[in-house]
Amino acid sequence: MPRPAGLTMDLTPLRESRDYRLLYTGFIGVVFGTLMTSVAIAVQVHDLTGSSLHVGLVSLARALPLVVGLLAGGVLADRVDRRTLMLATRLPLALVAAALAVNALLPEPRLWVIYAATGATGLLAGLGGPAMLAAIPALVGPQRLAAAGALTAASTQLAGVFGPAVAGALMAGPGPAVCFMADAAGFLVFSAVLLFIRPLPPGAPRPADATRPDGAPGGVGETAGEEPAAASRPGAMTGIRQAFGAVADGVRFIRGHRLIVGLLLIDAAAMVFTMPQALYPTLAEDRFGGGPGLVGLLYAAPALGALVGAATSGWTGRAGGHAVIGAVLLWGLSLSGFGLTAYLPVALLLLALAGFGDLISETLRSALLQHGTPDALRGRVSSLWMVQATVSPALGNAALGVLAELTGAASAVVIGGLVCTAATLAVAAAFPSLRRARLTAPGVARS
Repeated sequence: MPRPAGLTMDLTPLRESRDYRLLYTGFIGVVFGTLMTSVAIAVQVHDLTGSSLHVGLVSLARALPLVVGLLAGGVLADRVDRRTLMLATRLPLALVAAALAVNALLPEPRLWVIYAATGATGLLAGLGGPAMLAAIPALVGPQRLAAAGALTAASTQLAGVFGPAVAGALMAGPGPAVCFMADAAGFLVFSAVLLFIRPLPPGAPRPADATRPDGAPGGVGETAGEEPAAASRPGAMTGIRQAFGAVADGVRFIRGHRLIVGLLLIDAAAMVFTMPQALYPTLAEDRFGGGPGLVGLLYAAPALGALVGAATSGWTGRAGGHAVIGAVLLWGLSLSGFGLTAYLPVALLLLALAGFGDLISETLRSALLQHGTPDALRGRVSSLWMVQATVSPALGNAALGVLAELTGAASAVVIGGLVCTAATLAVAAAFPSLRRARLTAPGVARS
């Protein structure tokens, strides 16, 4: 019988690691402005074009460069200092956000500038994203990965509650330029905080308690001082062939672990056809009779549910595959319900339930992945994970935009949720290792 304390958030990573506290603080500064920008771009593009399809295509315009950046960033994160890589990619993002602000202040904002800036944001975010994800185990140790994941998600969702709501209010008042300027300020704060974190080269020493659940050091197939042969090949960064070879090492590692393949597929099941954000401006106007302020509320509702999930996430350190499956099913079914209702309070409640399920799923999927990946491969495996996590929502937004043109926005959301539910059940049936996986089990299931 779990203790009641297990329902509370585990703050141990913040107490034990100074560098993680700094990274966490900087991340909060970034995520608030980024989420404001997401809402501002969606509303601005909808106002300029009147099309949900364009809103979805902007998301896809970010995703394609992001994939390129993630693949390159994964290789870099396993070769160079991860703190330096984060700094080199996050500071330029402040300039991109400033360019969006200048464009928004023009008498006639240019749509192509929004597309170009969104693409640049994706590329830079991709180059630095794997470095941040790969750095966390070195800061907190594998035993605290679920707690660190919940803390990161909590900050994201807290910003997700207030960022979109504030963005909606600003869009109805001063306009999108203020949102973009807040985003630029967030990246400047994060860059400044990174200067006070110790260097994080690949293979950096972990905290003293950084052991697997079975008491052995490191992840699956990893021993002290050992790296896969690919990581030690000379000249790995001297040409395109070596870079592709390094990425291929990560692909081969994933293909050999049925659990990780199952985690990737169930994440795809959760995202493809079930990302309704591109439809929020249309639904707010046509179904609920609201404007930009209501768009902000629709964005904020899932974040509020996810924040509740993060605040009660202490139990996730003892959970595993069944909880992942249940959380994704909650996400899909809640979104189908959201598409069926025209009563705003019920719609917001269902979006909150979807956000709760997404938070639990995200926390556990990330922790299970990191537990099973050696540090020498963590950058590349993290980049491939993030590629999938990026492409799936972008395709989902674009697909729902197309589907909405054919069936209507509400029907598209219902269909997407049902597809998610069916795909999740299929993945659960096909991957027994996913159903058996537990964070408290010795190592990570491999079959």
